[in-house]
Amino acid sequence: MDEDGAVDAPWLDRKQLRAWVRLVGVLELLPGVLDAQLRRDADVTHFEYYVLAVLSESPDRTLRMTELARHTNATLPRLSHVVSRLESRDLVERFPCPEDRRATNARLTDAGWSKVQEAAPGHAVTVREHVVDALTDEQVDQLAAIGDAVLARLDPTGAMAEIYTRYDGEPPARD
Repeated sequence: MDEDGAVDAPWLDRKQLRAWVRLVGVLELLPGVLDAQLRRDADVTHFEYYVLAVLSESPDRTLRMTELARHTNATLPRLSHVVSRLESRDLVERFPCPEDRRATNARLTDAGWSKVQEAAPGHAVTVREHVVDALTDEQVDQLAAIGDAVLARLDPTGAMAEIYTRYDGEPPARD
């Protein structure tokens, strides 16, 4: 601290500030683009789609609510509110966990699976149009490396690594 009580912080230089402001721009603009497309094409928000997609990739399309919260990085109250909305549309159902009656499971319904299948193509097109196609193959690799470097700081224990590295290996063989 200096004599006025202000924190003596290492300011960003112009190059760092240039990169930071662009990242903030992406963080501010991209969610709205994704949300608008999903609302228009599938009548779900981006977060609702994310919840449905996580369930669709889970064994038996089912997860405990606590695991679903961890996978979506949501608080249990926020997730419970969103799952209630999805339940009212018959896209998700909740039921007591058979292994632990104190826990609650969330399962994607057949209608929820249909919603994921309906929403996924447009979502992929939007991601491609606004992010992937704006980059060269080398930049896509660089973006992944940049994401790894930042995530290592944001998640130093790797508690969420299973979620953001799930596509790192070879794709599973399809029957």
